[in-house]
Amino acid sequence: MSETMKPDELLQEQNITSTPEQAADAATTETIEQNSIEEETPQVQTEDAYTMVDGNQSSRPATRQEIIERLKAIAESEDALNSRQEVESLKVQFYRMRTAEIEAAHKAFIAENGEEELFIPQEDELEEPFKACMNNIKAKRNAWLAAQEEEMKANAEAKELLLVKLQTLVEKASQGTPEVNEFKALQAQWKEIKNVPQEKVTALWKQYQLLTEQFYDVLKINHEFREYDFRKNLEIKKRICEAAEALEKETDVIAAFRQLQQLHNEFRETGPVAQELREEIWTRFKAASTNINRRHQEHFEAKKEAENENLAKKTAICEEIEGMDLKSLASYQAWNNATQQLLDLQARWKEIGFAPQKMNLKIFERFRSACDDFFKQKSDFFKGAKETLAKNLDRKKELCEAAEALKDSEDWKATADKLTKLQKEWKEIGPVAQKYSEALWKRFVGACDEFFERRNAATSSQRSAEQTNLTLKKEIISKLKAIDTTLPADEQTRQVAALTQEWNSIGFVPFKEKDRIYKEYKQATNAIYEQLHINANERKLNNFRNNIGKGGNSLQRERDHLIRQYETLKNEIATYENNLGFLSVSNKKGANLVDVMHQKVEKLKQDANVILQKIRLVEDEMEKSEK
Repeated sequence: MSETMKPDELLQEQNITSTPEQAADAATTETIEQNSIEEETPQVQTEDAYTMVDGNQSSRPATRQEIIERLKAIAESEDALNSRQEVESLKVQFYRMRTAEIEAAHKAFIAENGEEELFIPQEDELEEPFKACMNNIKAKRNAWLAAQEEEMKANAEAKELLLVKLQTLVEKASQGTPEVNEFKALQAQWKEIKNVPQEKVTALWKQYQLLTEQFYDVLKINHEFREYDFRKNLEIKKRICEAAEALEKETDVIAAFRQLQQLHNEFRETGPVAQELREEIWTRFKAASTNINRRHQEHFEAKKEAENENLAKKTAICEEIEGMDLKSLASYQAWNNATQQLLDLQARWKEIGFAPQKMNLKIFERFRSACDDFFKQKSDFFKGAKETLAKNLDRKKELCEAAEALKDSEDWKATADKLTKLQKEWKEIGPVAQKYSEALWKRFVGACDEFFERRNAATSSQRSAEQTNLTLKKEIISKLKAIDTTLPADEQTRQVAALTQEWNSIGFVPFKEKDRIYKEYKQATNAIYEQLHINANERKLNNFRNNIGKGGNSLQRERDHLIRQYETLKNEIATYENNLGFLSVSNKKGANLVDVMHQKVEKLKQDANVILQKIRLVEDEMEKSEK
């Protein structure tokens, strides 16, 4: 039961004062009151939502179809109005399952010997029904919110009508005809009317309290009854204060804030207390409310800041992918390196949490679009390259068949000219797939070599010359073994170089003896080089310099082969150096791995330098031959 209150008492109950300090308190009070009325708590994004079905916790859907069925059930039930958290969780789970399906399909495709660059995910048949369910839930909630808004408007009009009736009762009471029962009935009606638009909450409540206090003042209820009402209201408000203070220990900030709103409603509906206790009890309740509101605000400010940071990180990743110059990728290695870079960015994306709710889906769609565009262009490149490789493969197979058709011919001059023409045509054809390249080359060269060896064997004078050459090369091996190891290193090196030059000037030896005699020659020169401690790379260059153009390979073919080796090493060096940028040296293990990779890079650079010098030697020989 409420009491009669004077106008100045009513102002104190509402915490309205004229001093600056009290004015600040009043502003805080009004903020608390406004926050306590139908304030919608910001949605908390979570990947694991606990949903209830008939009072029991529901199990997590195991498939995307089950997710769609669950969303349909939510859309058809009243849960659509109170299941926003579960719906968001189901949406995240749906897209995660889709990603897992794509990854599984990709692994299966690779396991079936499919080429990674040709993998294209199948179109998702469940995405349309999923979006339809989401739209149904959204439409139902919007309709519910619209109905709530209309209901609140109707409640506001009903309360305004009650205020008019209260005003009439106050005027009648001031004329000596108080109607207490009707007044109590109006109070009951007022409490039965629930939510009103937030912008009218404070004004309606203040008007209602003012008219109520005026009515009790007019009634002049006796002092004992008034004191009893004050004591009862004080007990209720103390209990409310204790409940608000207990909320400070609540670890769930959102739950504490919601419970505080209920306490605010109860505090507001409770009548006044004694004049001398009003300020004290309100200050106590306001202090507890301020702590809960501050924790609530800090929670969402921290959450908002973290989400903004996540958005910035995800935006940077999108910009990095979109900024990749895909048009400059003109080789398999370049595309593979770019693919690894993209996979690293995708891994970083997975480690970043949610962005703000309004931007989370948009930034994901931007990220997915950038990735899809990358893999589409990669697929187009590999498809075109594969077609070119297939054409080259067919043409080189034709050349192999042509060479094999000529290898048994005894028309030495005409056949030699035809094979030379085929060899020239072979050079003009581009590369084939790596898995066919070596076997196809051996097939072609084998057919050519077989013919030329037969031609050479058919000439008796040539056989005699080969025997003579074999004798001369044996003599050179003997001279190499007889070099005086006590001579200065320069003199020994000069003698080896002179004998090597003499070796290279000697023609062919019998085919059956060439491997054995060359092996003996290499063992003799290697023994000298090892004794002289000549660097392995220098030996490679010396051996290469002395054997340029030997073994049936033309200078141009040798140069092309070396360039391919050099490009391969460059790509390997670039890959290692790129990976070094992602390694952490924060611990000993990481530092050791970095050292090993640096050593690997240095070794690759040395090998690349040797190949580069070989290329220059070949080019020098090509210039000499042109002159």
